Amino acid sequence: MQTEFHRISRLPPYIFEQVNRLKADARARGEDIIDFGMGNPDMPTPPHIVEKLIETARDPRTNRYSASRGIKGLRRAMSGYYRRRFGVELDPETEVIATLGSKEGFANIAQAITSPGDVVLVPNPAYPIHAFGFILAGAAIRHVPAANPEEFLSRAGNAIRHSQPSPLAMVVNYPSNPTAQVAGIDVYQEVVALAKRHEMWVLSDCAYADTYFDEANPPPSILQVEGAREVAIEFQSLSKTYAMPGWRMGFAAGNRTLIGALARIKSYLDYGAYTPIQVAAAAALNGPQDCAREIRTIYRSRRDVLVESMGRAGWQIPSPPASMFAWAPIPEAFRAVGSMEFAKRLLLEARVAVSPGVGFGEYGEGYVRIALVENEQRIRQAARNVRRFLDYGRNARPMEAAK
Repeated sequence: MQTEFHRISRLPPYIFEQVNRLKADARARGEDIIDFGMGNPDMPTPPHIVEKLIETARDPRTNRYSASRGIKGLRRAMSGYYRRRFGVELDPETEVIATLGSKEGFANIAQAITSPGDVVLVPNPAYPIHAFGFILAGAAIRHVPAANPEEFLSRAGNAIRHSQPSPLAMVVNYPSNPTAQVAGIDVYQEVVALAKRHEMWVLSDCAYADTYFDEANPPPSILQVEGAREVAIEFQSLSKTYAMPGWRMGFAAGNRTLIGALARIKSYLDYGAYTPIQVAAAAALNGPQDCAREIRTIYRSRRDVLVESMGRAGWQIPSPPASMFAWAPIPEAFRAVGSMEFAKRLLLEARVAVSPGVGFGEYGEGYVRIALVENEQRIRQAARNVRRFLDYGRNARPMEAAK
């Protein structure tokens, strides 16, 4: 009987699993772990969204199969969001589709458009599904260093020139997970021009579009660029904007060909999200946006406390302009051990969990990602733990459990 499966064999060991296992072991011993590892929002979903879910679930008709593309009211709400937020007009019938979170959307668009051997340009470091969705679909990945948008654009042009065959598509992600970098509309203009010049599709992950901290300069959408809908599709998520991660509600918008391809794949794989969830998602998009601003304010406050308290502890962390993450350089005394070993020591000795940067790609080495998913009191406690760790642990030998 065959025990080796081709698609699974293309996946490397899940690098976060080592830290997750140590975290689980520590909690089993009764230790209090301050967990900045997973970007899992801890705030309650706004009440009016929950109430709409409950109200709709009481109607027995809503317990039947739903629509994989999303119910019409939700697609209209998604189109309305783009009109209000970005000034972009979309046809809810042909240019918008609901997804089970942006991650599912990315994985399924990869299945929809990729043939074995196709080349896809992916930023590095990057959210893992950006690369592995295409790897599972049989594509060859060209990793493009992306410490900042300017480097990504420069390196992408070089990667295109040296790719054989010519790339099928390129992935862009701003605000970025994990680096929290933000791109201006000028960057998207260059991306669209590059894609048209080389006949590539553009897949934009814009899940953190509404998690930003400069109220005067909200992050743009690639679809604001003239002609972008000829080449681009963009993925959005309600998870962070409305504290709805477990609801698994996102959507894609843009190019009709790509939306149609995604719709066809999804028609074979799912019946869409539970209808009451879709109705509640429409209520989130159509309803008052004070809740989204309040959630953003909480993340901004946590960011400021993290940067200030960790700085006093001896760990200088750049202040992220957007997203729910800080992309933190490993303290100088620990850079030689790498991000995985540093994350292990931080967990075992300071009781603070973070994500090693190397888990987001080779160019993430030297960093860790810190998620703003603990309250301010817990962040300050983490900083006190880190201070003791930095003061007394710089010369410690790797612990046996961390190997």
